[in-house]
Amino acid sequence: MMSEDLKREAARSALAEVKPGMRLGLGTGSTAWHFVDLLGIEVAKGFDVLCVPTSEKTAKQASELGIPLTDLEATPELDLTIDGADEIGPGLALIKGGGGALLREKIVAAASGRMIVIADQSKCVDVLGRFPLPVEVNIFGQGATERAIRRVMEDFEAEGDLRPRLTSDGKPFVTDGGHHVVDAFFGRISRPEALSAALLEIAGVVQHGLFLSLCRRAYVAGADGITTLDA
Repeated sequence: MMSEDLKREAARSALAEVKPGMRLGLGTGSTAWHFVDLLGIEVAKGFDVLCVPTSEKTAKQASELGIPLTDLEATPELDLTIDGADEIGPGLALIKGGGGALLREKIVAAASGRMIVIADQSKCVDVLGRFPLPVEVNIFGQGATERAIRRVMEDFEAEGDLRPRLTSDGKPFVTDGGHHVVDAFFGRISRPEALSAALLEIAGVVQHGLFLSLCRRAYVAGADGITTLDA
C-alpha cells in the first residue's frame, strides 16, 4: 500500500473509537487530515460530535466538511484527541510539530482524557531524534534563545545543528500563535524527559515537540495491516 493509503487505514481504525456526543480534539498534519475527512463523512450522515481543531488549517478543513467546532474556552475538557506524529518511540513518547502546530496540539492533548495517535509504520523508531525536534520560540530575543538552545544541544550531545524553519519562499515560518519554529537535529534523544525540562527552562522557548506521557494508544498501519500500541 502507498503511504497515503496506510495513513487513511490508521485514521479509519481511530475513528472506531469516537462515540456519539464526544468532545474531540482534531490534530494537524497529513495523517490527521485523513481522520478529519473520514469524520466529516460520518457527520454528514448525522453523527453527533463537537470538535476543537489544533490549527487554523484543520479548522478550515473541518468547517468545510460541516463538522461542529468549539474552542477550549467554551469546552475546556475533551474526551479524546486524535492526531498524527512525526516519530513514535518507546512508551509512546512522540515527536510532533512537523506541521508547525505543536503548541496548540499539546494544549489540546493535555485538555483531553485520552490521546490517540495515527501513523504509518515508518514513524516508529527505537530512539527518538531521527526527525528534527521542533521548538517554538518567541520572536523577541530569538537570537539569544537560539544560543541557549544550542547550549542545551551540546549538553545532550546532539549530532546535528539548529536551523530556523523557513517557508518555501525563504521567509521565517510563523505559527498560528505568531511565533517562529527552529528545528533541532539531535540524531538520538536518549533522555527525553531531561531534555524537555532543559528546553522549557529557556525563557524564549514557548514549547517543544516532545510529547511525553500524553499518548495512550497508537494505530500504526503497515503492509500487514493495523498494529495497536498501548502505553
